[in-house]
Amino acid sequence: MSRKGKVLVAMSGGIDSTVTALMLNDEGYEVVGITMKTWDYSSSGGSKKETGCCNLDSFNDARMAAVQHGFAHFILDIREEFGDFVIDNFVEEYLAGRTPNPCVLCNTHIKWRALLKRADALGCDFIATGHYAKIRQHENGRFVVTKAVDETKDQSYVLWGLQPDLLGRTLLPLGTYRKTEIRQMAYDYGYPELANKSESYEICFVPDNDYRGFLKRRVSGLQEKVNGGNFVDKHGNILGTHKGYPFYTIGQRKGLDMAFGKPVFVTKIDPQSNTVMLGDENDLEQNEMLVSKLNLIKYDSITPGMEAVTKIRYKDKGTLSNLYPLPSGTGQALSVRVRFYENAKGIAPGQSAVFYEDDDVIGGGIIQSGVRS
Repeated sequence: MSRKGKVLVAMSGGIDSTVTALMLNDEGYEVVGITMKTWDYSSSGGSKKETGCCNLDSFNDARMAAVQHGFAHFILDIREEFGDFVIDNFVEEYLAGRTPNPCVLCNTHIKWRALLKRADALGCDFIATGHYAKIRQHENGRFVVTKAVDETKDQSYVLWGLQPDLLGRTLLPLGTYRKTEIRQMAYDYGYPELANKSESYEICFVPDNDYRGFLKRRVSGLQEKVNGGNFVDKHGNILGTHKGYPFYTIGQRKGLDMAFGKPVFVTKIDPQSNTVMLGDENDLEQNEMLVSKLNLIKYDSITPGMEAVTKIRYKDKGTLSNLYPLPSGTGQALSVRVRFYENAKGIAPGQSAVFYEDDDVIGGGIIQSGVRS
């Protein structure tokens, strides 16, 4: 029996998850590797060759690393549970005029739960992934997600939805390292091809990175239903026609397929009227927003006026803000109004809002709307 316990490590076949498994193995944990198959590329209808996770090469790379270092490896098929939840939500959100973040949903509702379920079945004490973030126990006893040392790779933003029972059993060993150090470790372990492997930032079930094409293939007759809507300005004046509201996102400037004589941006999407509002860059600025479907990590509640740095997208640096909980009928806050000290630009309904106190994640939720008062 291992002196540190048994850990189930999610292995995609890439550099981060492979080094995670090898590092924990060297530290004295009894490692079990598991690779999750979430999606069949052939069923996406895309034109691009399989890349990233969920392809045969990745499965083989993960299994080979496990074999070479003497620990067990399994492949877990979660295509059914993944498709029912993540992909259906992805499609529904775009049809509702919002911009979803499927990786957040996959992490918090599918992958972590699937890992914990199999960890229990295999008698594992912990689960581990190759995310760049840290977990620590706060003085109030709660386990908290906190930013990685390497802020250029920090992934705490996508982990805001993890529940306390998941955090207490999760190991994130890469959070204390920089990416350059992980690449060197891959070399040292004898995997130079991993150290030089390019990283994929695509959505796993949209391998050609064409979400519009995916929506058309997924929803029968979608193009015919939404084609020919109007571009309008903030006064309702018609500026031209577009190809369908689901194919645009807040803040988009390129790909409008029309010349307007100046830079214009998508500022609002109305699925009911199939209109896409365009405006100047400053029309993207808003000083309030409503966030729902909250998950709190650091504290069990938000005090009215709590100060936090709020990020409205993954690469956002964050904006200082105050949080005002909006209690539900049970008295528990299920949504929060965020008031920014300075205007935030490009608030997109459907995206995640994550609240930080220093490097700690207070919690997060789904953006419902932005307001410019």
